[in-house]
Amino acid sequence: MIKRFTRRTLLALTAATLAAPVYADDMMTLRFSSPASETDQRSIALAEVFAPAVAAFATYEPHYNASLIAQGSELESIVSGDLEMSITSAQELAQFFPEFSIFATGYVHQDAAHQVAVFNDPLMDAFKQTAEDELGVKLLAVMYLGQRHVNLRQTKEELTVSTPADLAGVNLRMPGTDAWQFLGKALGANPTPMAFTEVYTALQTGSVDGQDNPLPTVVDAKFYEVTNQIVLTSHLVDLNYVAFSKAVWDDLSEGQQATVQAAVDAAAESGRAMQLEKETSLVSFLTENGLEIYTPDLSAFRTHVQGQYAGSELAASWPEGVLEKINSLGN
Repeated sequence: MIKRFTRRTLLALTAATLAAPVYADDMMTLRFSSPASETDQRSIALAEVFAPAVAAFATYEPHYNASLIAQGSELESIVSGDLEMSITSAQELAQFFPEFSIFATGYVHQDAAHQVAVFNDPLMDAFKQTAEDELGVKLLAVMYLGQRHVNLRQTKEELTVSTPADLAGVNLRMPGTDAWQFLGKALGANPTPMAFTEVYTALQTGSVDGQDNPLPTVVDAKFYEVTNQIVLTSHLVDLNYVAFSKAVWDDLSEGQQATVQAAVDAAAESGRAMQLEKETSLVSFLTENGLEIYTPDLSAFRTHVQGQYAGSELAASWPEGVLEKINSLGN
């Protein structure tokens, strides 16, 4: 069982822990843990763009497939000083700071460019500062993960999805946080919490009916081998933040900080470009591998999902006026 820290415990641990970077021969080691695979675009971008850029003073040490830190425990490991870097989601941050759930809301971010505009806008300053002050985690950049779609074991003949009502009773794997589970329910499905590393087998055995991820993840994780259709719901323009230990950051010189920030920004841009290009090329690949791909009634989904958030407990935590600011940055 993964030990889960409460926000109170994390804050106490942050105050008590003097996390320090790992050194070897005057070189800093930046351990990075991710549940993603080595071939994931985020992994490639950090390894090929970030690592060489900081090589003068830091050794980048990536660990994939949650092999170093269990998925969902990365922030705790940064707080305790057992990890220097990770990727984290708005949903994970919302476990500690409910206001972050606004960035995990269905149909809020419009596209990859909108994500960057939101992250770099002053509206994000208070969110970033909270993560630094109360968790000891710096959010350095936003990485585009892609538009999430519903991916099902059933064939289109067995189940055609047009509106949220069609997903009633469908056991849809979603990550285990409250924000993710709420989104699954808002889509009309029965959300089933499950670690990413368990999803392929669960789909293969029928323990779940489907999962939701961007097309590149469907291919990278080979979910297309154990599913039959993709419903292009585009319900979430998904993201990860690059999370960095604030204690380690403070130990860097100003020049090193500037180098790390520039390297992360370049990696995020590289990963974003690769992900966008990959998304556009995968429909043909997936179709050739036997999947049926189609677009449902997006207006019905958007109206239903946004209606579920209105007046909900999650929306109550959003700072006043932030949603309007986010919307104003869109097209």
